Amino acid sequence: MRRGRTMRVLVDRLRQGTWRQSPDEVVVEEPLEIRLDGHMVATTMRTPGHDYELAAGFCAGDGLLDGAAVTGVRYCGEGPAAEFEYNVVTVETGGKAPVPTPRLGNVSAACGICGSTTITDMAARLGPLAGTRQFSVDAVHAALASVPAAQEMFGRTGGLHAAATFDADGRIDVLREDIGRHNAVDKVIGRRLLDGRDDAGAMALFVSGRASFEMVQKAWAAGIGTLVAVSAPSSLAIESARAAAITLAGFARGDELNVYSGSLAGVPERLGEASAPAGAPP
Repeated sequence: MRRGRTMRVLVDRLRQGTWRQSPDEVVVEEPLEIRLDGHMVATTMRTPGHDYELAAGFCAGDGLLDGAAVTGVRYCGEGPAAEFEYNVVTVETGGKAPVPTPRLGNVSAACGICGSTTITDMAARLGPLAGTRQFSVDAVHAALASVPAAQEMFGRTGGLHAAATFDADGRIDVLREDIGRHNAVDKVIGRRLLDGRDDAGAMALFVSGRASFEMVQKAWAAGIGTLVAVSAPSSLAIESARAAAITLAGFARGDELNVYSGSLAGVPERLGEASAPAGAPP
């Protein structure tokens, strides 16, 4: 039987000095093996659901498609998908995508292009983004206000990250949740890819948690020119965003945010636009 995205367990709760047993709803975490034209790509730990989107988005975000069109996505294995608990998915391009080099071990939020490939390599492959929409501060705040109500599973479990694309009016376009931040982003990008959407430049990407290099990488590969994160960006994320001509905002909470790269409409021209010397105090 295919497992759900959550499961109920009995827990011992301490409340105001008293212990009692009661049911709780927790997020399911299971491995998903991703293949490209039947070739092993990677295994990632994820929340079941939207697996086709996750697999397609992962392949697109990591540049594995090399311009090849996705012709289909399916569960696979040596027998019926149910025998593998729906944990093996292959993205099909009819053999037009290059044969991938499989990753050893599980993909985590620390994965991505890693140290073996530099920002310069990405810039040569993708090029700085041009013609993407500039978003206003009001649009970002409107999107932030809308995300909690759309996080249905987080409201029940408190154990999921979210990613979402939103438009210039702050309206949520696609929102996905997963136990991994990178998986949530891949699901959003994969949904748009499978729908044949070509309006990435008119969208912004929201991510819960921090803005890592990997989050910028995925936005860059998708052609999304604005990335908004709830928490802090890393130094490499900022460098990557600047190389990609991506507007990067962090600590976006309530009516507050910091802009680290690019600009938002409604933000005065920043003082000291040139980079401060390395090691200089903020």
